[in-house]
Amino acid sequence: MVGVVIGSGLGLILTLVGTPLFIRLLVRRGYGQFIRDDGPTTHHVKRGTPTMGGAVFVMATVIAYFATHLFLALTRDGATGPTASGLLLLFLMVGMAAVGFADDFSKISKKQSLGLTPWMKILGQGIVGVLFAVLALVIPNADGQTPASTAVSFVRETALDFAFFGPVIGAILFVVWANVIATAATNAVNLTDGLDGLATGASAMVTAAYTLIAAWQWNQNCSLETSIPEVCYGVRDPLDMAVLAGIITGALIGFLWWNTSPAKIFMGDTGSLGLGGALAAFAILTHTELLFIILGGLFVLITVSVIIQVGFFKLSGGRRVFLMAPLQHHFELKGWAEVTVVVRFWIIGALAVGLGLALFYGEWVILQ
Repeated sequence: MVGVVIGSGLGLILTLVGTPLFIRLLVRRGYGQFIRDDGPTTHHVKRGTPTMGGAVFVMATVIAYFATHLFLALTRDGATGPTASGLLLLFLMVGMAAVGFADDFSKISKKQSLGLTPWMKILGQGIVGVLFAVLALVIPNADGQTPASTAVSFVRETALDFAFFGPVIGAILFVVWANVIATAATNAVNLTDGLDGLATGASAMVTAAYTLIAAWQWNQNCSLETSIPEVCYGVRDPLDMAVLAGIITGALIGFLWWNTSPAKIFMGDTGSLGLGGALAAFAILTHTELLFIILGGLFVLITVSVIIQVGFFKLSGGRRVFLMAPLQHHFELKGWAEVTVVVRFWIIGALAVGLGLALFYGEWVILQ
């Protein structure tokens, strides 16, 4: 657990110090945000605010991860170094962030609010997601355990296993399933990133929850002689997942210092897609795929609001359920101050995280 503390502190320091330096770089180059004309009019004052800030906490995560392992290798006997699960999570996070960076840079270079086409973004996300899913199934450890499982999971693996259809079909179905999770998570965080600090704070709550979940899975792992067989977790590299979750939490808190209202920098698609990739990886690699729907309840709520708005608009011939979607903008147009919307949505996100953690721990208590 020393690594969790060290990594969290490094992530926090790197973004606290690195973000203002990155802001100065973006300002010198004129890399500012372009605001949609059809968005809330109160957002027009944000035009020109530096964007692509997600690059800071993505780079901070990578640096802090390897620095933490280097420190542990130099100071502690038996330190194992980076794990396959940790490297896979970084791959999905950085890969999705790269797609987001291409989108952000396209907006800046064209000096408009539209970047990559939807199909180009989907293609980029799909390539990264497929590579992640395949690698997660074909890198066994000495015990033959791979980072991911073909079994669908809630708080642990369920009896629903794609391998029931055979190893080849099962693997294909898992790759599709993993991509559904990754695409849903990245787009959900992207939709949530509409107000200063909203997505940053909400994501930090979820990664903090995964720090606790992964730490508990490590403490109760089936590979330990002290674990209880009936309730142990067959998850690979849980301690490294806890270290990475702690690092990302610290990095997000440091970034939030500059991203909170009035934001000095936006995370952009670089940050929202990168965060979505990290959250999807945590869900898959800690075998808590369906639990992620509850932990990320705020993201689900905001995404559903968009689906309802678009669906009702098409079916009703132009009528709307909300004044504007995503949901946070509806309440802005209702007259709520931006900070009020953010804090109240954070409360919803915290309640969802609390419910998810209660279900996770409650299941272990009941089965014990």
